[in-house]
Amino acid sequence: MSIQLPENYIQQMKELLKEDFEAYMQSFEQERYYGLRINTNKISVEDFLKISPFSLEPIPWTDNGFYYQGDQKPAKHPYYYAGLYYLQEPSAMLPAQVLPIEESEYVLDTCAALGGKSTELAAKLHNTGLLLSNDISTSRCQGLIKNVELSGSYNTWVCSEDLVDLSKRFKETFDKILVDAPCSGEGMFRKEPHLISSWQERDDTYYPPIQKDILSCAVDMLKPGGMIVYSTCTFSIKENEEVIQDVLHRHSDLHLVPISKMPGFASGVGMEECVRLYPHKIKGEGHFVALLQKEGNAPKKICKKENISLPESFKEFLHMCSFDFSKGCFSIKNDKIIWSPQKLSEQKRWRLLRSGLICGEIKKNHFEPSQAFALALKKEEFKNTADLSVDDPRVIKYLKGETIDIKDQDTTSKGWILVCVDGYPLGFGKIDKGIIKNKYAKGWRWQ
Repeated sequence: MSIQLPENYIQQMKELLKEDFEAYMQSFEQERYYGLRINTNKISVEDFLKISPFSLEPIPWTDNGFYYQGDQKPAKHPYYYAGLYYLQEPSAMLPAQVLPIEESEYVLDTCAALGGKSTELAAKLHNTGLLLSNDISTSRCQGLIKNVELSGSYNTWVCSEDLVDLSKRFKETFDKILVDAPCSGEGMFRKEPHLISSWQERDDTYYPPIQKDILSCAVDMLKPGGMIVYSTCTFSIKENEEVIQDVLHRHSDLHLVPISKMPGFASGVGMEECVRLYPHKIKGEGHFVALLQKEGNAPKKICKKENISLPESFKEFLHMCSFDFSKGCFSIKNDKIIWSPQKLSEQKRWRLLRSGLICGEIKKNHFEPSQAFALALKKEEFKNTADLSVDDPRVIKYLKGETIDIKDQDTTSKGWILVCVDGYPLGFGKIDKGIIKNKYAKGWRWQ
């Protein structure tokens, strides 16, 4: 075996798996599985499969997840840059899948970076309600923000707070909460062998106190009647079932909700309602998932609209745009114009990094639309568009930040133009006499 597992970990897994232990060890000789999750905020599963350039096989426990071959490179394809899909380990798709989100709900992702689960939660909301994606690491939140914007989500807020502080601000605020807790990572040893060394440093006694505190804070922020998914990518009973036992003991108004079992799913140890995923039983890595519900009912909250005066240059830009802003409210911060369909109660002195859709920025009395705004639009919602086929070399030129010539398509338009691939927006440019000056965001460009 090329991966060297610690002897104490091997003994731990022998005790846990018993007659399945040898099958688990043999899984390290097999190649890991690769997953692609279709972004249903932008395209239906049916429509994506019609245009997919990849060989895909459905992942059984998701509605919109597929396996792809490891030698394919979906991260180097224009559809990735259009936000049509997100690359995610197949087992990691389960937690967001089992959380039964309804439109217009308030949802919290507690440990959200780099956005794999947040982008699926946003897709399930269909840009209604509000998603608050939090991660204590401000630096990791930058990747989270980019993935949220790439997905076209405009109802997502991003903050970087300690959950103890967050729970004091948002008592019983959220309808649904996802806790993908930091853990020892045992389930990812095949995919990410470097985690073995960190396990040896901290093993499975380091994380349980952290996990228990995170989950308890999440319960405090959950509305009566609301639901929480708790997940880890470890096999440790200390980090899984014992954490669930602790929160049930501390919060008598909580109960476990059974998760439907798919072929290959194992039950929790002593907890039939929970699910354990093992790499020798399913096509994916190791995971634990539990679904909890709080007793009671809570009234729906209604967003209060605020009328603010918008800059004239932004109003002029909106003449080119048919995006429906009527159901939300605008704000202006540091010359950035922000729009959100819902709002959280006003908070002071918290690290709020994104509060909805950044439409763009006022620069020297001119409005410049953002990359996020381009990805939130549909092609038909903008007056001037350049729609290139996926095999047109100008697509890659545009994604690299180069000027492109579209005289074969348009020689009369002038000003802002939305560049698309097969009808899906990539970003903005400025067109004059058939030449598009590139406005694709520098940090997003094709490398």
